[in-house]
Amino acid sequence: MVVQKPLPEPTWRSADNRARLYKGDSLEILERVPAESVDVIFADPPYFLSNGGSTCRAGKRTSVDKGAWDKSNGVEENHAFNHRWLSACQRALKPNGTMWVSGTGHVIYSVGYAMQQLGFKMLNEIVWEKPNPPPNLSCRYFTHATETLLWAAKSRKSRHVFNYDRMREMNDGKQMKTVWRLTAPGQKEKLLGRHPTQKPLALLERLLLASCPDNAQVLDPFNGSGTTGVAAVTLGHSYMGIDLEQEYIDLTQARLLDAVPSLRERPALQVVR
Repeated sequence: MVVQKPLPEPTWRSADNRARLYKGDSLEILERVPAESVDVIFADPPYFLSNGGSTCRAGKRTSVDKGAWDKSNGVEENHAFNHRWLSACQRALKPNGTMWVSGTGHVIYSVGYAMQQLGFKMLNEIVWEKPNPPPNLSCRYFTHATETLLWAAKSRKSRHVFNYDRMREMNDGKQMKTVWRLTAPGQKEKLLGRHPTQKPLALLERLLLASCPDNAQVLDPFNGSGTTGVAAVTLGHSYMGIDLEQEYIDLTQARLLDAVPSLRERPALQVVR
């Protein structure tokens, strides 16, 4: 029998233990997360786009290379990686838990196929439409203005949470559709630092409002700038984030404490009588 290793001590935790950050390899730490302990997972995995190309940012041509973690090792190895981390996430989800995965066409088809191989129940395909995308410099194809989010339950037996009334209320009393028009993160969300694939806070808030039970445990295995964590703790949930880079652990800590200053405070001692 294989004995699961316990989670290591967090690299950083809030005073009330509601937010925990782990520096290290996502796969290694994911496989040590207790089984059936997480309500909702959001993952923005590597897109494998760092190939020496460039894009336009603030009117200037800039490299799209994000780091060694985003370089492709070939279609087969990329898919094997996606299958492995998705399997680890599935094990960590509670029986009625759900997960969201964001990506472009470079990775999302592999993710969707791996989810089907693993027996996830596919719930929705959300299109995030960006009204302010960077221009297409080569003029050889259409401007990339969307990303896809897959929403899936742990298994076909899952009785997943969907806060339908809340979503309808947020959409002027109408059923919310699967195309979400939201601007990319502005300077206000990057005051403390930035990440090359940072998601807008409004996107994470919406998907967590849609799918979290009360007092949920939220996990992001590719933490980045910590937007998932900021959304989770401001909505009253607990958060666990994993990232390979200390720079982004530090950025997330700063953003969490800025968003919820009470995370600095130690909980009051309970007097036993």
